[in-house]
Amino acid sequence: MIAVSRPRRIVLTTLSTLCIAMAAGASTSAATDTTVPDSSGPAGSGDEATYPITIAHKYGETTVEEFPERIAVVGLLEQDALIGLGVVPVATTEWFGEHAGAVWPWAADELEALGAEPPVVLGGSAEINFESVAAQSPDLILALYSGLTEQDYGLLSDIAPTVAQPSEYIDYGIPWDELTLTVGQIVGKSDEAAALVADVEAQFAAASEAHPEFVGATSVMATPYEGVWVYGPEDVRGRFLTDLGFELPADLAEITGAEFGGDLSDEHLDLLDVDVVVWLDADGLADQAPGNYTSLAVHQEGREVFVDSFNSTLGGATSFVTVLSLPYLIEGLTPMLAAAIDGDTETSAPPAAE
Repeated sequence: MIAVSRPRRIVLTTLSTLCIAMAAGASTSAATDTTVPDSSGPAGSGDEATYPITIAHKYGETTVEEFPERIAVVGLLEQDALIGLGVVPVATTEWFGEHAGAVWPWAADELEALGAEPPVVLGGSAEINFESVAAQSPDLILALYSGLTEQDYGLLSDIAPTVAQPSEYIDYGIPWDELTLTVGQIVGKSDEAAALVADVEAQFAAASEAHPEFVGATSVMATPYEGVWVYGPEDVRGRFLTDLGFELPADLAEITGAEFGGDLSDEHLDLLDVDVVVWLDADGLADQAPGNYTSLAVHQEGREVFVDSFNSTLGGATSFVTVLSLPYLIEGLTPMLAAAIDGDTETSAPPAAE
């Protein structure tokens, strides 16, 4: 039943010392239908789609016979794409942050505009609460951004049609844009999903154009965990940097392999000597830096950005990378990257937004 092992879950959320808490408000009672009516009918009512729709994934194919009225989210990010498309899931999974309904502030306005209550929280990401999932009487289960096992998939499929993570990416590796487009296809809003994606892509392009120093510069995201954990090219954090125009260290893929990240041994710490390094949850790093990190130019020249995943919304967005969080993340993290990359210790990155 375990979907994500404890060490894997810790580094996935950038926490190095504490276990992610289960959502306090998890419920096993069935929720009322949370699709939201508007002047044209139920939000996300599949007007663009001709059902049935078949979605291929890691464990085969799942056919969605008609517009899903009750979607349970077992993956960690899908609620943002749904809410952005005007569809409120009946249930979500708490990854980190402990926000009502596992809906972060950048999506809260959209949820309020839909006139919907926060979804039921099924539980935390440590394990799937199959009983709670079943209690919501879902007609579709989404697990696109997940590490769903084949056994998990089978058990969930006994409850309702389930769309697992795609086979062409690592677990927890589906890109934000493909996740959005897939959700759009499922709920019959492909055109709207494409428009959301195009808007965020335009914001990335504008940020790169405004900061030509990013293009071709090297960068990496890392967090203290059993030394140093680095996020690879198949991870949402690594992709965020490349979407801004940065290049990841040439040897990074060898370290991370077929995972979202990997441990960096002391002898390979020079991989962190990039044009700018983004540290997640690394308060006090200067006093407890591993190996010879403090001797590297990236540290001595102050070409570092520090974000706190658990005490700032911007830090949360650095890991919770979605079509709704990215505009917030681009706006907040770009000036910090620009201030750090210049190598001038007299200028420092602005503090992360709360």
